[in-house]
Amino acid sequence: LCVPALDLRGAEPKQADEILAAAGVQGGVVVHVGCGDGRLTAALHAGDSFLVHGLDTDPKNVEAARQHVQSLGLYGPVSIAQWDGQRLPYIENFVNLIVVSGPSSVGNTELLRVLCPNGAAVFTTDQGQLTKDKLVKPRPQEIDDWTHYLHDPSNNAVAHDSAISFLTRMQ
Repeated sequence: LCVPALDLRGAEPKQADEILAAAGVQGGVVVHVGCGDGRLTAALHAGDSFLVHGLDTDPKNVEAARQHVQSLGLYGPVSIAQWDGQRLPYIENFVNLIVVSGPSSVGNTELLRVLCPNGAAVFTTDQGQLTKDKLVKPRPQEIDDWTHYLHDPSNNAVAHDSAISFLTRMQ
């Protein structure tokens, strides 16, 4: 007698898989805006190549999300913070994926500011359903592609990149 295994993980891992597939992200910094109880935030940590940061304006949600993440032993690779709901607490070109759950006061300009080139922002409804909206930060033509560890097959570590110059600030 073969009994099918039950999936006791709940809806969040399936939702996280759907979000990651829609965004095309396979690692990096993931930000969950409006993290609520932290269940989806924790599920967005799909492996060691992900660093997930949940943000919420409600201190009760932040506390509940932190407790949930700690109960899973994920605190560190997954963290939760309270924020003002306006400006995202990151430098420019830092985040690979932003998941915006429900209504948010964060505008597209602010989302694009923190997204790295080719980074994506996806949106879910109040019920957690992924919307068809997707925001992708375009990759500037001034940034060269590195196909190999040392730029290209010639092993010359000099790129044909006009977007980078001498350091004038820390990012």
